Amino acid sequence: MLELRPNCECCGRDLAPDSLDARICTFECTFCADCVDGELGGACPNCGGNFAARPIRPAAMLACYPASTKRVFKPEGCKAA
Repeated sequence: MLELRPNCECCGRDLAPDSLDARICTFECTFCADCVDGELGGACPNCGGNFAARPIRPAAMLACYPASTKRVFKPEGCKAA
């Protein structure tokens, strides 16, 4: 089950569970669309993989399977792999 992490690892921007701007790699590293399309050039800085839009969990399912509250942030910023 996807964690639905709450923020962009690069800029710290909040990403709600229903955000259309959330992007994930195969390891669920989570970034905002602005960082992915800009600074990261479409490659995950952690694994070098590509990104896909993060699926949106229906609201009814969030009650049973809530999004993660654990924030992952790199204050030094991110560089493309």
